[in-house]
Amino acid sequence: MVRPISSRARRRRIAPVELAIAFALGGSLLAIAVPTFLREVHTSRLVEPIDGLERLGASAVEYAKARAAVPAPPTAALRAAQAFPPGAPMTPAAPPRGRCDVDPPGAWDGPTWSALAFRPVPAGTPHCFAFAFDNTSAPAEVPARAAFRAHAHGDLDGDGMPSTFEVTGRAVDGDPRGPLLDPGMFVESETE
Repeated sequence: MVRPISSRARRRRIAPVELAIAFALGGSLLAIAVPTFLREVHTSRLVEPIDGLERLGASAVEYAKARAAVPAPPTAALRAAQAFPPGAPMTPAAPPRGRCDVDPPGAWDGPTWSALAFRPVPAGTPHCFAFAFDNTSAPAEVPARAAFRAHAHGDLDGDGMPSTFEVTGRAVDGDPRGPLLDPGMFVESETE
């Protein structure tokens, strides 16, 4: 025989203790999930400059290795001056402020970017950082040495304070190791 459910049993409410436990569990989950999510967002935004500069540095070293394999000018100063391609200005001219933009057609078609086969992202894909390449060779001061500096700048939060990432490399005439990418990456205001 089925007993009828009493009116008291039908109206069972959530006890304050049960509600407090539910809020505590939800708060604990949020305390773990939100910082992890924010860290992942920041990390994903930093992939562009780190990956881009690693590729740019590797391309510059390969360019110098290829140049070293062909008959070169007779003097060490001329060989050093031609180890890396000439500098390229920041492309785009200023980093986007607080957003990512698609580059206009031909932005990465300059001679240096073409020589290094570099483009930060596939054509038509928005990106948040501007890249530059500086041939910092000083043959008059150190005749047998060439150097470069590749850097990326971004203003992810649009506050006018950019993040800066930088790698350097060198080629020294007569060094058996050949052209090298210097260890490490300079980073300033990583997350602004």
